[in-house]
Amino acid sequence: MLNKNVPFLETKIEYLKEMGPQRAMLLNTELGIFTFRELLEHYPFRHEDRSCLIKICQLSDEMPCVQIQGRITEMRIVGEGTKKRLVATFKDETGSMELVWFQAISWIQKNIKPYVEYIVFGKVTRFGDKFNMVHPEIDVLISAQPPKLGLTPIYHTTEKLKKRGLDSKGISKLLEALIPLALPYIQETLPGYILEKYKLISKSQAVQFIHFPENIAQLQKAKARLKFEELFYIQLRLLHLKTERKQKCDGQVFQKTQLLTHFYKNYLPFDLTDAQKRVIREIFQDLKSGKQMNRLLQGDVGSGKTIVAFICMLLAIDNNAQACLMAPTEILATQHFQGLKPYSEMLNISMALLTGSTKKTARTKLLEDLEKGDLKIIIGTHALLEDSVKFHNLGLCIIDEQHRFGVAQRAKLWEKQSKTLPHVLVMTATPIPRTLAMTLYGDLDVSIIDELPAGRKPIHTLWFSEKNRLRVFGLMKQEIQKGRQVYVVYPVIEESEQNADLKDLLKGYEVICQEFPQYRVSILHGRMKPNEKEAEMQAFKEQKTHIMVATTVIEVGVNVPNATMMVIENAERFGLAQLHQLRGRVGRGAEQSYCILISGDKISKEARFKLSTMVRTTNGFEIADADLKLRGPGDLAGTQQSGILQLRFADLSQDAFLVQETRAIAQKILEDDPLLERPEHQILKQSLFRSKQTMWSKIS
Repeated sequence: MLNKNVPFLETKIEYLKEMGPQRAMLLNTELGIFTFRELLEHYPFRHEDRSCLIKICQLSDEMPCVQIQGRITEMRIVGEGTKKRLVATFKDETGSMELVWFQAISWIQKNIKPYVEYIVFGKVTRFGDKFNMVHPEIDVLISAQPPKLGLTPIYHTTEKLKKRGLDSKGISKLLEALIPLALPYIQETLPGYILEKYKLISKSQAVQFIHFPENIAQLQKAKARLKFEELFYIQLRLLHLKTERKQKCDGQVFQKTQLLTHFYKNYLPFDLTDAQKRVIREIFQDLKSGKQMNRLLQGDVGSGKTIVAFICMLLAIDNNAQACLMAPTEILATQHFQGLKPYSEMLNISMALLTGSTKKTARTKLLEDLEKGDLKIIIGTHALLEDSVKFHNLGLCIIDEQHRFGVAQRAKLWEKQSKTLPHVLVMTATPIPRTLAMTLYGDLDVSIIDELPAGRKPIHTLWFSEKNRLRVFGLMKQEIQKGRQVYVVYPVIEESEQNADLKDLLKGYEVICQEFPQYRVSILHGRMKPNEKEAEMQAFKEQKTHIMVATTVIEVGVNVPNATMMVIENAERFGLAQLHQLRGRVGRGAEQSYCILISGDKISKEARFKLSTMVRTTNGFEIADADLKLRGPGDLAGTQQSGILQLRFADLSQDAFLVQETRAIAQKILEDDPLLERPEHQILKQSLFRSKQTMWSKIS
């Protein structure tokens, strides 16, 4: 019996006819489906076109999955042991083919009867002079009913669910039973004027058509409606959060600029670019506004984000606050510390480094000074998140390569300030396409450094296949003879069964040592102890070694201006964004720098596109757009690692216009009706606050 006090769509799924408590519990644990609403929102990930029946005489190798009506005339066991299989002869009036099963043979023999009319569905392949279909879907044809043809939904399921009859077909049957009951209870989530303007179908129609469309046109209408709704609500939530923050979250007011001016006039050894100056002005506007700053600073590799971060720290210190800078690795944190220490000493500002390697006595003193307020700037890794780290007055948090930190980790920094929330500046050298930035960081204000410092020359990128390796060695020798240094990056540390086709660092190190006996070679990888890494890195920085053989541990933050060549082995196996990051390790000085990509002799079309893009452009945003097209948003900017941006319908590489359109609509609505009080916006208010979707970029 349904509980009348519970809204229909919130009814537990065990109350669905033929469900039963055990199958309901499996859906709970395996797919997180507890209610009718959640079952309705378990959308198919694709549809198979079963709108027509094919005759056996029409089969060809190029066909996708096909559907055939016929009879089984013979069944036999072939082979033994692991090669044992059940083979059935399947005939229609035009010819015969074979159906093959490697698993569940006993069940098939028991349940599939000869000379009964069946419809089989699957991918056909040619084996010798016969076509066969391996593990076909098979349905008995009931003579009183014509075969059901059309688009068939395919649902995600699990092995445990399949064993209890809840394969894709089983889930489909549940939804066939639920949808007619649920349609009257599915409420509209978009205002009528939006539906009318964009010619969108209703929510209830969309739910019906996404599961069981009668034709392609219905399926396309359902996808268009649900895609629009998905992107619109992402933008509405982000912009609503941004508005709410600006109204509710006060920030310390940093108005004094004497220290910054003193540093700029007397100690800064180079001129800032116009882009850096613009970004500093944008940040300063936030810092003096009295509202908490939440800003994303994007800047390509080598664009000068670190000095901008230091100047922002000076604004905090000048206004009696402390600043912290958190980096994802010890190498990067140490580099930031070493790079900024000369400036802090010039200005007599106390600054310290805190990482997992910091000795206990130094750590104790550092933490005392930090809590008393004597220590003004602290730079560190995840160690900054430890409970023992307490600030006197934390005014500014800077998070470098922020996509490497989860939301919960960033929140811990906020908790270290009990009074006014600290201002937050998150920085990334990974260029983010505009559509992805809008969707990932739509609640943050964005500043972009889109200009390289004067005197920097664009890096020249070359691509060679394996057969041209000797030419690469020749180019490396030329560069070292000029007094320069070279990185050689490998995708893996050592060979294993999983990566037998990849060049590995340990063998590569031996090859490089043999090929360059007159030069000294460093080695750097993630399995080394921190002090070993530091020693190798220091030797390379001090030009005691000529070549550094490394894994991608050097991807972020290593800064050696004398290193002018980056050689990347198996370049086709890296992502575009990662290749661009690695390339950014050279070109740090005034000399011409080179990036050499080495690939296998035979590579895929996608790999060719990727490597030719690297050769063609050094523009990080152009590369990010190409990467988005290749990989989708899941791997970009660490989104999967952070557990964010699980889009069901939209594709950011193809729906850029719709992202911008839905953002503009959401912005206009919140400008005109910030509290969503108008009658036509009540459904937005209800949907916005009912949604259980995690606010991925909410740091507090």
